[in-house]
Amino acid sequence: MIPRLSDALDFQSQALVLRADRQRLIASNIANADTPGFKSRDFDFADALRTATGSTQAGQGIADDILQPGGKSAPRLRYVQPNQTHLDSNTVDMDRERAAFVDNAVKYEATLRFINGSVRSMLDAMKSHNQG
Repeated sequence: MIPRLSDALDFQSQALVLRADRQRLIASNIANADTPGFKSRDFDFADALRTATGSTQAGQGIADDILQPGGKSAPRLRYVQPNQTHLDSNTVDMDRERAAFVDNAVKYEATLRFINGSVRSMLDAMKSHNQG
């Protein structure tokens, strides 16, 4: 029973870590919006989550040479294709980055709420009826 409980939390914790990584990456893109020659980066969240949870073969969707703390592979970063060219070769599209930032923040919050609800449900299930 314990493995089933921890599996659900492990999946959500992996999603939370990847959401935090993506938020940092998007924030970096926004911070470098005025840096000449800066190339905007992002990663495929679904592919990275499949890889992090072991749903695909190793090496697909991850950079084998980049390791995060704990020895886990980091998501494979890709360059974002610009919608509009800039004279300074910067590829950051602020409208796209702002939308991605907000979307990712909402999904991060939803993941936190899901984890919190799961833990609360597990704690309630473990309480005896006399503690109610």
